[in-house]
Amino acid sequence: MKKLIYSFLSLTLLFSCGKKQELKIDSYDKLEISGLSESELQDKILGMLVGSAIGDAMGAPTEMWSRENINEAYGFVTSLDTMIRETSPEGIWLADLPAGGTTDDTRWKVLTSRYLMTQQNQTLSATDFASQILSHYQDYTEEFNAIKDTLPESFEDVNLKLGWLQEWAKVSEPFIANNLVDYSEALGKFYGGEMVCAGLLYAPALGIFFPGDPEKAYREAYALSIYDLGYAKDLTSLAAGMTAAGMKKGATKDSLLASLQVDPENYFESRLVGRTANSILANALNISSESHQQDSLSIGLDPASPALQAAFLALDQRLQDMPFHAGEIWLQSLTAMIYADFDFMGSLVFLVNYGRDNDTTAAVVGGILGAYYGFEQLPKLEREQVLKVNKELLGIDLEQISKELTSHMLKK
Repeated sequence: MKKLIYSFLSLTLLFSCGKKQELKIDSYDKLEISGLSESELQDKILGMLVGSAIGDAMGAPTEMWSRENINEAYGFVTSLDTMIRETSPEGIWLADLPAGGTTDDTRWKVLTSRYLMTQQNQTLSATDFASQILSHYQDYTEEFNAIKDTLPESFEDVNLKLGWLQEWAKVSEPFIANNLVDYSEALGKFYGGEMVCAGLLYAPALGIFFPGDPEKAYREAYALSIYDLGYAKDLTSLAAGMTAAGMKKGATKDSLLASLQVDPENYFESRLVGRTANSILANALNISSESHQQDSLSIGLDPASPALQAAFLALDQRLQDMPFHAGEIWLQSLTAMIYADFDFMGSLVFLVNYGRDNDTTAAVVGGILGAYYGFEQLPKLEREQVLKVNKELLGIDLEQISKELTSHMLKK
């Protein structure tokens, strides 16, 4: 039956080109739209933050590794593990973090959450978002300039922070100044001009700001996809919309998939090409369906499962030049969720063991499903470990952020 539902949704998406009208209301009451209580809203916001951090922490020890190397060093990964790896701007900032430590994927959710607390409840400002990023970068430059000694360690720590936002600052500055020529040039050179998964790093955090309203979430995320190239803008917006869909009272797995029909920017009507995001969804549905035919008696999350190996091999055939290509990230994310029937840990286990940019894919999916299930339904051991390590070692209090963001979202 589930396969029939997925097939029906796939066909619906392939032929659905109709324009939808954005919800028009004078007062944007987020509890009324989502049907959630205040406590349920906070539980889902915390679920997104912690769910994403669990995915990030599970993938961080083996980020960018091959399946063979993952298996050799860690075996088949099913839980959190320590990080015996080097520091890097986009990776961990403290060497040898214990299980539960996180990378830039969690830092982006935190930065975006802080930004959301400065915004009105109905619309978001892309200029404010760019200013927030540029302000962080400028703070790091001041920290660098304030160093008085000549010890290499003093500069290394700050260089990690500068490196994290360096490319983003180059795009932010001309965007804020409304210098379209320089903005276009900077965006064309962003990480070498490749279609990296910029907006997917923060999309789930945007989605929680419009609970139960995937089209509104899509529109606002699209406005903030100022670091994305090409159809990556559509993917960022869909990830935000899917997160928002999961935050509606009574949301189902089918309604998560149905949210991918939202198309305010009319990508379905793209001449000669159509909607690439829809082709990615069709591939994810097909990979899951065909893989499970190899092992119809189980969900197929055992390392020896023929279904799992078939899914991995099918994804191998669709790799991009780089692991952090937005299209590759989204295909792997959708495939994992559909393959594991939207099970939280099952989806993360699939992604982490597949490899490539596995902390980012797992963080994207962890954020979407964390918002869908809520914090209280996340695995207790992993959620508590992530909260503890992030707060005590990384200075990130995810519980406090969720409280502050919930309070801000409910202001009249």
